[in-house]
Amino acid sequence: MRVMGIDPGLTRCGVGVVDQGPGRTVEFVKVGVLRTTAHEPHDDRLRAIADGIDQWLDAFTPDVVAIERVFAQNNVSTVIATAQVTGIAIVAAARRGLLVAQHTPSEVKAAVTGNGSAPKEQVQNMVVRILGLSAVPKPADAADALALAICHMWRPAGVIDRAGRLPHTPAQRAWAAAEQAARRTK
Repeated sequence: MRVMGIDPGLTRCGVGVVDQGPGRTVEFVKVGVLRTTAHEPHDDRLRAIADGIDQWLDAFTPDVVAIERVFAQNNVSTVIATAQVTGIAIVAAARRGLLVAQHTPSEVKAAVTGNGSAPKEQVQNMVVRILGLSAVPKPADAADALALAICHMWRPAGVIDRAGRLPHTPAQRAWAAAEQAARRTK
């Protein structure tokens, strides 16, 4: 199985690809960051990120796309931009018939380090160890994308399948229940 991890962001969107090796091993394929600058028009920035994601999907043909699920943030404009990039990534994957998985930051930390509250540096160091890299990928968005892909390899319950099955981990079930409750109150 090949997984592409995407750490969505409008200024820096981390993208990383890993393959499943024998047993629970994970093999590094490629990592990078799609970049835009704040002085560019917003629609041009979104298009540039969309084009970059399309290029990565076409070049590496993953089986699954794992995206960070962001649900808590104080800066509303950051949340909106991140949600827009997340939507772009989901649509790009769906156009290719790929499954999409969304994992929360705590799920990623728990999968990669064994601790859902692990600091970013610990996650980055584990990415290096798991993939046998010589250094932490920079910027942090690149390492985060690889961590998402590793998380999915080891915790595939985040897949949103075409049959609409509910997620399987407790955190994912809680998220799904909260989304359903929010829909009922509208």
